[in-house]
Amino acid sequence: MAVTVGLARLWQPQEEGAREICTLLHEYQQPGVDQNRIFMQLTRCSTFPDFNNYLTFVFCRAEGQPIEVRQSAGLLLKNNLKTAWSGTAQQFQEYMKNELLPSIGVANRELRSTVGTVISVIVQQGGVKTWPELFPALAQCMDSNDYNHMDGAMDVLFKICEDMPEQLDVDVPGLPETPINAFLPRLLKFCTSQHANLRKLAVGTVNQFILHMPRALVVNMDKYLQSLFTLATDPSAEVRKLVCYGLVQLLEHHPEYLQPHMPNVIEYMLQANQDSNGEVALEACEFWSAFCEARLPPELLRDSLPRLVGVLLSNMVYADDDEALLSAEQDDNVPDREQDVKPFIPASKLSGGDGQDDEDDDEIINSWNLRKCSAAGLDTLSTVFHEEVLPILMPRVQQRLTNNTDAAWKDREAAVLALGAVAEGCIDGLRPHLNQIVNCLLPLLEDPRPLVRSITCWTLSRYSKYVVQSIDSAEGEAQMERVMMGLLRSILDGNKWVQEAACSAFATLEEDASDHLAPRLEQILRHLMFAFDKYQRKNLRILYDAIGTLADAVQGELNEPQYLEILMPPLIAKWQQLPDSDKDLFPLLECLTSIAQALGQGFAQYAEPVFQRCVNLIRVHLLAKTDEARAGIKYDKEFIVCSLDLLSGIAEGLGPGIESLVARSDLRDLLVQCCADDAPDVRQSSLAFLGDLAKSCVVHLQPRIPEFLQLAANQLQARDALAPENYSVANNACWAIGEVAVKVRAEAAPIVLPVVRCIVPILNSHSPEKLKQSLVENSAITLGRLAWVCPEQVAPHMEHFMQSWCRALKSIRDEVEKEHAFLGLCAMIRLNPAGAVSAFVPMCLAIGSWHEIRSEELRTELGQVLHGYKQMLGPTVWEQYMQALDQPLREKLARRYGI
Repeated sequence: MAVTVGLARLWQPQEEGAREICTLLHEYQQPGVDQNRIFMQLTRCSTFPDFNNYLTFVFCRAEGQPIEVRQSAGLLLKNNLKTAWSGTAQQFQEYMKNELLPSIGVANRELRSTVGTVISVIVQQGGVKTWPELFPALAQCMDSNDYNHMDGAMDVLFKICEDMPEQLDVDVPGLPETPINAFLPRLLKFCTSQHANLRKLAVGTVNQFILHMPRALVVNMDKYLQSLFTLATDPSAEVRKLVCYGLVQLLEHHPEYLQPHMPNVIEYMLQANQDSNGEVALEACEFWSAFCEARLPPELLRDSLPRLVGVLLSNMVYADDDEALLSAEQDDNVPDREQDVKPFIPASKLSGGDGQDDEDDDEIINSWNLRKCSAAGLDTLSTVFHEEVLPILMPRVQQRLTNNTDAAWKDREAAVLALGAVAEGCIDGLRPHLNQIVNCLLPLLEDPRPLVRSITCWTLSRYSKYVVQSIDSAEGEAQMERVMMGLLRSILDGNKWVQEAACSAFATLEEDASDHLAPRLEQILRHLMFAFDKYQRKNLRILYDAIGTLADAVQGELNEPQYLEILMPPLIAKWQQLPDSDKDLFPLLECLTSIAQALGQGFAQYAEPVFQRCVNLIRVHLLAKTDEARAGIKYDKEFIVCSLDLLSGIAEGLGPGIESLVARSDLRDLLVQCCADDAPDVRQSSLAFLGDLAKSCVVHLQPRIPEFLQLAANQLQARDALAPENYSVANNACWAIGEVAVKVRAEAAPIVLPVVRCIVPILNSHSPEKLKQSLVENSAITLGRLAWVCPEQVAPHMEHFMQSWCRALKSIRDEVEKEHAFLGLCAMIRLNPAGAVSAFVPMCLAIGSWHEIRSEELRTELGQVLHGYKQMLGPTVWEQYMQALDQPLREKLARRYGI
């Protein structure tokens, strides 16, 4: 392809270049062609500065070419511009814009759609202000009464608003008003168009503004609502779906606009929830959860509850085309398909807080549909109306459960699902009948239909915590035994679907029952390990989770020879059987992590080969990252993450007993590489392991302690350290610094002030997110630990963090980490007592938060701090501070410290 010389004001393609591109794109469409070869040729062409101009020319002007060739040019242009637009010469940009505008109304629908896509990419890359000519052109097309032009213009608007609706609410040079002010009235007018596609584009585009809620939409809200109500019975299912979507979005983000119309909206949604089109019904069903979460007055919905509960229950019945109906019939002899075994995602290792950041997933089927949405809606309704739901729901449930015929199995299954859905919201009304509910459910574990058996497992798991709560009575003990044995038998069911549901349900029971499982351990282990020989790959992963959860629940109770003889041989055999490249190692590594932590010193007999293999996995995958040929294995960071987590579990379980294993390995140097890795999850797990190693054998981290501390500090100093996706890395870094610092003490001095400067903004921020709270608590502990080992560095800066620091210390559990932090408080006050005066009340609240102080040293030092302030402040000021505390706290401090 010839290169255009210079940047001509009016670019013109050379015939040879256009023909070459058309030929390549035409060849690309042919069956059996080597597409990689053509793609490489197109890639070479893309190095020419005017290649995208040629694509634009072919796309917009090559009318003699097949539509497929022109569309391919447009799609290739779109992909190129995502990365190349900002570096494209302005003259070339203008050429493309000038060619695209006349193509908005091109006759072919596929080409019009691609024009809209390309224009939206240009707007996304350059912003609306760089293309003021676009909006008059769109307005002209919309006002033209020509269908192709109207459709093309509205398609462009829809695609721009889909990604960046706020772009239409800015002033554009040369335009008398913002784009949204110009287009919103036109869009609302098109809601009554005779063409279904134009109505769909109009309402779909306006819906995109709900979250942003520009003033233009506020001013036109009545007209918009009227448009939605007018379109509510539109013959087009796509339009009706968008009406439901718009109403749900309004309810979620701006319910005040819907509240005056709520009776009519509820009536419409009840009807839409029964729409013959499944997608419309699904969109309408989202309304009920949104209503409950919007915290509108419940009485708005109360009168409709009987009809609504009936609609939801009807929609919870399996649809005839649900894919689960076919797949659930497979027994455990049918081999798993590769696509059935989903990629394994390791649980993220979160240190110093709640342990692991796990997300609950109650549903056993993954794709969202009307059945699940209806169950979720009933669940959410029950959290608002509680036992009010029961007189409406339970007669319907009982009627369905009493019909044991095979023809009625779907209704029976839906009734069991409904019982599970209301388990938490209606528990006060259901608790007196818990024994009857359990007795009703347990026989269904033997139902001929596997989907009835599987949903029964799930519903039993929803009641498991209430079953455990009643275990103290003889009746409750017997009930717990029946539920446990029912689920264990279901784990050995011959149907894969039931196996999966039973394993997941039993893991929930394990979490709820905890040490109540100890007397039943042998029975549980025999069932689980029998399943271990029975299960295929997919369910084996869920079984690993159930075994790991059991270990987490019973902890040291598992460390008995008779239990280990049942549990460990199959796991070790599988461990030895799986090659280093097999991803089925991931869930096994995670399972062994929980077992190592639970067994403690009892894991020592299995530790050496497990430790060595983990180290080898880390070593070989670090090598594969830069040289796969030499490593002889394909790089996968999850092997590193899971191995690090298991090593953390071994360190936590063995404590100093891991020292000889570390001493004989190159683990220290590998860990330095992991702490510096570019993958956040690798750094997260490596920093957790660093902290665990510091606790158990810090001597083997030498002489690289300064590197470890600096690498950990880097995680707090990064510009995006406090971005939500980096909370866990920062959390583990903060915790690891504290663990290392209390071991090496003065050796931590070089990083103390840099880390403190990072920690103070964390303490001074207020965020409700769970991970952020964990990070705040770890930051408070680490600040105290650094103050304990290097008080002379931290004490001069106390006034910058004392109040927020003391607030954070107040919420921390009574453990050794909290002792260290308060020893740091005392050390700083000895050096700078004036630095804490302005935070005296929060400090007293923090000191008073201790339930029991085991350290005699700390108890003495805190007493000295309070007595020192009483003397320093004088009787009048002291009494003023004491009056700011509530009476129980004053009495507690006086009793404990004699003040």
